[in-house]
Amino acid sequence: MPHDPVPHLVIVGGGFAGLWATRALANAPLRITLIDRRNHHLFQPLLYQVATAGLSSPDIAAPLRHILRRQHNVDVRLGEVVSIDKQQRRVLLGDATYVDYDLLVVASGATHAYFGHDEWAKDAPGLKTLDDALLLRRKLLLAFERAEAESDPDKKAAWLSFAVVGGGPTGVELAGTLAEIARHTLKNEFRHIDPASAKVRLVEAGPRVLSSFPDTLSLKARQQLERLGVEVLTGTPVNNIDAQGFQLGDTFVPARTVVWAAGVAASPLGRTLEVPLDRAGRVQVLPDLTVPGHPEIFVAGDLASLMQDDGRPVPGVAPAAKQMGAHIADSIRARLHGKPAPPPFRYNDQGNLATIGRMAAIVHVGKLQLSGLLAWWFWLAAHVFFLIGFRNRLVVLLNWGVAYWSYQRSARIILGSPYESRKPVAPESTQ
Repeated sequence: MPHDPVPHLVIVGGGFAGLWATRALANAPLRITLIDRRNHHLFQPLLYQVATAGLSSPDIAAPLRHILRRQHNVDVRLGEVVSIDKQQRRVLLGDATYVDYDLLVVASGATHAYFGHDEWAKDAPGLKTLDDALLLRRKLLLAFERAEAESDPDKKAAWLSFAVVGGGPTGVELAGTLAEIARHTLKNEFRHIDPASAKVRLVEAGPRVLSSFPDTLSLKARQQLERLGVEVLTGTPVNNIDAQGFQLGDTFVPARTVVWAAGVAASPLGRTLEVPLDRAGRVQVLPDLTVPGHPEIFVAGDLASLMQDDGRPVPGVAPAAKQMGAHIADSIRARLHGKPAPPPFRYNDQGNLATIGRMAAIVHVGKLQLSGLLAWWFWLAAHVFFLIGFRNRLVVLLNWGVAYWSYQRSARIILGSPYESRKPVAPESTQ
């Protein structure tokens, strides 16, 4: 530890790992600077609900300054860290300023991965931020409006063709919700199209959807998707995407709306550490979550790569990020008080949850495997419980209650001009 009586801890990223580490050190003798390029903490597991108009942005996000307003050892700074100088112990921000540190936690998360085809991004947006969600919502809702105004049958069918690439939890949740919107939410609202005729396809390169779940639950998820009207295509990867549709093997499928949910890559900030990375660009950390050769630098969340005892990497999920943040806080507290370091980090797997649609979900917690309505109630309770702030929990619960009984989605508003294809989307009101 440095000789400064009040060491300076810099935490990069206000996601689950960064925020949990910050809050766990509320009473520690530290100066903490939390840096994030956005002013809010986002509950990413419900981001697809914003994209599909079920929730508004403030329902799943809260300003970092508000969350930490009573923690007086924290200074929140809005900015983007672009590089890290390990020798000088400073982080460089995008505005050419820098912040010195004694201890550093890097938890800058992940971004979209198009497997070497970044040119697909403009026609197949992903879902990682609120900006992504609002753009995607706009794209989905405008597709029905374009179909309503189109007289050519083939072009109309292309506007009513939706594809979600990637059969993980985000892809499954998006596909199921899209099918519900087409068949129930938009019923009787259009005069020249039948929204229920929309084709929703879920495309997964692997042999089954939700591959992180047991085979039996994966099969039940597929069956529930198909009951909702989703066409599930597995075993063949997409090999091209453009504004008109996607190529699946030798077949071109017209689809004016393609959503990318197939892969993630670690934040490019990890490369500036100049330490070993895995194939996804994640930092290969030591068991105490520090960087090799630099015990003052911790890496957590989606940016960290650590193998578990069973030979599998710690998954990039919210519970793992929270546990990493808490473990780092324990390690820092031990150093500050001259106590032995805590045991190496061990991920406590709290199970997997995925919702497919209304009253349809799957749950895998230890030996417990659930599907259908009971799993859906379990999923709902878990997500409401982990939302930050009483207001968020209350609003989400009320919105879900209304949607359950009426099939309506409260945030079905197209922001920005509908006549410009990629006009920046205005932020939603918090009122």
